[in-house]
Amino acid sequence: MFEDSWDSCAVDKQETASQSTELDLSKATGRVRSPLKIERDINGNLVKSQESEDAGTKPDLAQQSLLNKLIRRTLVENRNQVVVLQADPTSPLYSVKSFEELRLKPDLLRGVYQMGFNRPSKIQESALPMMLAEPPQNLIAQSQSGTGKTAAFSLAMLSHVNPENKWPQCLCVAPTYELALQIGQVIEQMGKFCPDVKLAYGIRGNGLQRGISLQEQIVVGTPGTLLDWTRFKIIDPKKITLFVLDEADVMIATQGHRDQSIRIQRQLLKTCQMLLFSATFEDSVWRFAEVVVPDPNIIRLKREEETLNTIKQFYMVCRNKEEKFEAISNLYGCLTIAQAMIFCQTRKIAAWLCTALVNEGHQVALLSGELTVEQRAAIINRFKSGLEKVLVTTNVCSRGIDVAQISLVVNFDLPVDIDGNADSETYLHRIGRTGRFGKRGFAVNLVDSGLLTIIQEIETHFGRKITKLDSENLGEFEELYH
Repeated sequence: MFEDSWDSCAVDKQETASQSTELDLSKATGRVRSPLKIERDINGNLVKSQESEDAGTKPDLAQQSLLNKLIRRTLVENRNQVVVLQADPTSPLYSVKSFEELRLKPDLLRGVYQMGFNRPSKIQESALPMMLAEPPQNLIAQSQSGTGKTAAFSLAMLSHVNPENKWPQCLCVAPTYELALQIGQVIEQMGKFCPDVKLAYGIRGNGLQRGISLQEQIVVGTPGTLLDWTRFKIIDPKKITLFVLDEADVMIATQGHRDQSIRIQRQLLKTCQMLLFSATFEDSVWRFAEVVVPDPNIIRLKREEETLNTIKQFYMVCRNKEEKFEAISNLYGCLTIAQAMIFCQTRKIAAWLCTALVNEGHQVALLSGELTVEQRAAIINRFKSGLEKVLVTTNVCSRGIDVAQISLVVNFDLPVDIDGNADSETYLHRIGRTGRFGKRGFAVNLVDSGLLTIIQEIETHFGRKITKLDSENLGEFEELYH
């Protein structure tokens, strides 16, 4: 059994795998607060608002990542196709279909199976042979929550350490306290039958005096604390042989974390194996990865735009929010067949719409940014369980939330930036909540009569026609939907 170095951050060692997402984060998360934002009101005018910022801005990436980890208790299979780019193209490309092929230590293999992993996920099939290769190979991987990424690099760290050496050998950096605890818990569960391997948490509140050297072989923590520990010689960076940097996109978006992570990495030996993971591969992530990981193998997911091939897109012209509500009422016969998500531009509109739907007797859940992460996770779990058929939300739920039953996404308001132009990236993430896992999906956009140019901008951006719906062809839509 693993033992933490400090009681204050100990996680109950007796938890089962099914309970692994029940961490008490109440002291660490709190409520989401955002500064003054500019967005559109109900009539389409640009206004400033402090209470309704959710849809006018990008969701907080750290909060979103933690939310995904809390709600995904099992692997999400066949989400995306994996593309592998090798540092040495002449080298054979290996993949595995079972954990036995990795020739793991029996105690470690036992921990893997007890966690419920019967076979490697798509990401694990390609990534694990590289992580466990001799000589070590560096890796940059795009992997979202639910793909088994955390389990993969946890397995790599547990396989990598020499239990006889009583000093840190594997170092994992995460952007937040809560995410570090989530990673540590996976390591603890997977290594529960490896009693000689110890884990320490390098997180806030765990201050140590200079000159005290850790004896734990694996350290998981946040950039600021871990940088201090290398400065104070609590960790000897020259003895670290495996460095994992998780949630790189979140790291870049957090003030100071990028530079702190680079300063840690620069203290490591050139022979140290580097593993970097990110949910997105935007230009800023690539620039960061190039600094941190030399000569990497690369695992990418096919571009999300390809999911548009399975989504039929429509729009309806409405003069006001009342007409939009009437349009939803007309569509509701379709909505109840499976499940639907409705995206609103502000919290105020989302609350109004939810109340109106409930008053009509519909089972509706409301999700917005003033809720804590745990409250949001509970609402999404109820939605995934089918207790509510419709989820009304703002942009807080536009990215990375996978519910297989969602067959329809409705944009009550089109996503726009502060200049009033189409926010095509957010549009893609929103409608991408349907049409997943290869299934057919539908997206309906309720467009204010003065904002038809937004639909045209989106059509131009993606090179796809969005079909107009009205009372005359609504029956055809319902027939197509069925």
